Amino acid sequence: MSGTRVVVALDAMGGDHAPQVTVRGALDARDEMGIEVLLVGEREVLRRHLEEEGRGELPILHAPEVIGMEEEGALAVRSRENSSLVVAAEAVREGKAQALVSAGNTGAAMAASLLSWGRIRGAKRPAVAVVLPPPDSPTLLLDAGANADCRPEHLRQFALLGSAYASLRFGLERPRVGLLNIGTEEGKGNQLAREAYEQLSSEERIDFVGNIEGRDIAGGAVDVVVTDGFTGNVTLKVVEGVASFITRRLLAGLGELGEEGMKPVLPALLRLREELDYRAIGGAPLLGVKGVCIIAHGSSDAVAIKNSLRVAAEAVEMGLVERTERLLSGRGPEG
Repeated sequence: MSGTRVVVALDAMGGDHAPQVTVRGALDARDEMGIEVLLVGEREVLRRHLEEEGRGELPILHAPEVIGMEEEGALAVRSRENSSLVVAAEAVREGKAQALVSAGNTGAAMAASLLSWGRIRGAKRPAVAVVLPPPDSPTLLLDAGANADCRPEHLRQFALLGSAYASLRFGLERPRVGLLNIGTEEGKGNQLAREAYEQLSSEERIDFVGNIEGRDIAGGAVDVVVTDGFTGNVTLKVVEGVASFITRRLLAGLGELGEEGMKPVLPALLRLREELDYRAIGGAPLLGVKGVCIIAHGSSDAVAIKNSLRVAAEAVEMGLVERTERLLSGRGPEG
């Protein structure tokens, strides 16, 4: 980490395994990476988990309510002003923290960010941008779940947001952008895909290379994959499920070789498992809002929370919001 002081507000009550794993992940991020974490949630519950960890204290911002994973996001945010997610977003707005991380309700995270911070100039809808493995040739997928129903102009804007983020995070001068479709030929797909293709083809601010199929996502054909939030979320979970299935089956099959038989291939297999592990990548930024919001996987463990906090701190340090806004305006990353 750099010398810049970054405080990340963590929705410590959000996620399937919160608050135990969120507290543990926050402590790991502090101890291993030097990240300052502000825990947001029910004070006594968080204190109890900190005591159980036995690694010292973290600052706590009290929030007595929790937004459930099954609740309708925007409605829950408006009716639960004292929820951990809303209080965390407000902490960023008030300058108590510079970024927000949550493994809770994605719709609520988007609604809280929009209500507290608003959109950056030129952004109509935020999008969740997920980095897909392998790490030596990553691909950005968006939208990964923020907008189930989209219009063609939304996909054009996702391409702009994704191109801007990919250029910042991966150091690419002009990221290659592809539209996820059922075929590579122009004119393929449903009405949304066909109309989006036309808009992307005429967008001079991106390097649009055309349609790509699902099997091409991991092949390095493009740097940014654009689709609607429904398709993107299904795609993401299929990728995660297949990666987990392959790793389990390989381990089970090689286990039949015995300890001696596994020795030659075990290092390579362990590297593969690490490359396919979403926990190491960290959470996904919500692009388009006027602040840094990192959405972690709902089933995140402490490792995933730690790395989501890292991604949040890095986004602040790289000036993600300001530089993305400049890129969208056509002024370049440095204005």
